[in-house]
Amino acid sequence: MSSFAGKVLQWFDANGRKDLPWQQQPTPYRVWISEIMLQQTQVGTVIPYYQRFMHSFPDVVTLANAAIDDVLHHWSGLGYYARARNLHRAAQIVRDSYNGRFPDTLDEVVALPGIGRSTAGAILALSAGQRLPILDGNVKRVLARYHAVEGWPGRTEVARRLWQLAEQHTPGKDVAAYTQAIMDLGATVCSRTRPDCGACPLGGGCAAFRTGRQAEFPGRKPKAAKRLKNTRMLLAHCDGALYLERRPASGIWGGLWSLPELADGQDVDDWCASRLNARPAERDEWDLLRHSFTHFDLDIQPLVVRLEHASRKVADEDGCRWYALESPPKIGLAAPVRKLIDALKAAG
Repeated sequence: MSSFAGKVLQWFDANGRKDLPWQQQPTPYRVWISEIMLQQTQVGTVIPYYQRFMHSFPDVVTLANAAIDDVLHHWSGLGYYARARNLHRAAQIVRDSYNGRFPDTLDEVVALPGIGRSTAGAILALSAGQRLPILDGNVKRVLARYHAVEGWPGRTEVARRLWQLAEQHTPGKDVAAYTQAIMDLGATVCSRTRPDCGACPLGGGCAAFRTGRQAEFPGRKPKAAKRLKNTRMLLAHCDGALYLERRPASGIWGGLWSLPELADGQDVDDWCASRLNARPAERDEWDLLRHSFTHFDLDIQPLVVRLEHASRKVADEDGCRWYALESPPKIGLAAPVRKLIDALKAAG
C-alpha cells in the first residue's frame, strides 16, 4: 500500500465519519441513492432526505414501481431534479433487465441513466470493495493540491491527469474504507476554502501546502457572466384549490408540477377565460421573487387571482390539475413554487 493511501486510511480510522446513514448496511442500492443525492448537495442537507427516501423506497424494485410524482415529491427541495428522474428510470432498468439486482460491473453501472464513471466506482467500491478509483469534487481537490496539478479539472487533459493519480493511489485492499476516507478528507479537512492543513495527514508531501498555494488548486472554471431571466407566474385559485401544470420532462424543474407562466403581454383575463373558462373576482400582484440557478437568476412576478366558478374538468393525464391547498397531494414541486403556495395559504 502506498504511503499516500496508508496515511489517508490511518487518518480515517481515527477521525473519519462512520455513522452516516448510508454507511450502515452499504448495499449497492443504498450507496447509489446516497451518491446521487450528494451530487451538488451537502451532507447535512442530504441526511433527512435520504432517510425519508429510504423509508418510502427501501429497495430498487419499490423505487421502480413508484409513480414519478411520488419520487419527485420526496426530492422536492433538493434541486437538480434530473437526478430524481434518472434514478427512477435507472431503477426500472435494473428491475426489468437485471431482475431487480443492481449490476456489479463498471460498464453496466455506467450505462445506467445519471451515473458517471466516478459515481459508478464509488458505488462498487463502497458496497463491494471493488478496486475502482473515484474522482468526485472532494477527491479532485485533494489530488490537485497534493500534486499541484495546474488547470481547471473540466479540461480533458487535467481530468486525465487526475484520473491517473486517482488510479495510482487507490490501494489493492481496504478499498471501501479508502474510498470513504479520501472523500471525507476532502470534505472535512482539505475543504475548498480555509483548508485545515495542520490536521491533514498528507501535509508533509503536499506540494500546494509546501509552497503556500492551496487556494490555487484546483484551477477555477473560467467565469461567465450570470444571466437574468424573468417570468410571470399565475396563482389562479378557486374554492381552496390552486391550478397547476406539469413542466416538460426536460429543462428546469423537469417533470415537476408548477404554476402556469404567462407570455410577455399576455392578458390575465384572456388566459383565465380561454384556459379555465373563468374570470377573476379578485387580483393582486406580489413582490418579485428571485430564484438562483447555477448559471442564471430567475425573477418571478407572482400574479394572484381568485376565480369565480372555474372549470374543474382537468386531469393529471392532461398535464394539469387542481391542487387542494389544505389537503395537498404528494407531488413534486419546485422550491419557489412551494414558497409561493405557502404564501398563498398564509394570506388566507
